[in-house]
Amino acid sequence: MDELIGVQRPVRRIVDADEAIAVLECAVPGLAGVRRGEPVVFDWVAAEEVLGSALPADFKRLCEWYPSFVLDDFMSPGLPWPGEMTGWARGSCQEREGWASDRFHGFCPQEVDAGSLLSWGESMEGDQFLWSSVTEDPEHWLVTVSSRNGVWWHYEGGMVQFLAELCDGTLEPWGLPPVPPEVTGWFNERGALIWVGGHGDVIEEE
Repeated sequence: MDELIGVQRPVRRIVDADEAIAVLECAVPGLAGVRRGEPVVFDWVAAEEVLGSALPADFKRLCEWYPSFVLDDFMSPGLPWPGEMTGWARGSCQEREGWASDRFHGFCPQEVDAGSLLSWGESMEGDQFLWSSVTEDPEHWLVTVSSRNGVWWHYEGGMVQFLAELCDGTLEPWGLPPVPPEVTGWFNERGALIWVGGHGDVIEEE
């Protein structure tokens, strides 16, 4: 069985979404090149009705300002596009049901409530980044990491603060490689990966 090895806690949990975004932008300066000129509008009410739960404010603010981006050719938060909210929410519900199904019985550590898991990101090597939505208040959800080698751990902060502290080296990357603060690509509205080549060239993959 996979193992829950521990919990990491921030010195201070950032609860203000704009402050969390600012901390991430400071930790990963290259994000400035991906940031939208103005925030886009999402139908969060529709998505949350499908999920049966509110979503964390920092996640919503990140979606409004950024497309999905890739850090160090390694990991990417799965940020939906406007107009795709109900489909994204249905997919999230299916993933949550999958974690709780017999198919994953014995895969999650006993200390992890499999039925509470909601995915918000993944790595190119099979690591999963999740919320443990164990409280009614999404501002207090845990970030839960499921690494490809069977190591699980929690982080008692928001997902945007998690990304910042993972990239700036504050967090110990248990079961993960170090993640340098480098944006190496992002996804456009057609789902194509726009990545930055070795000489700074911007290349689009269909």
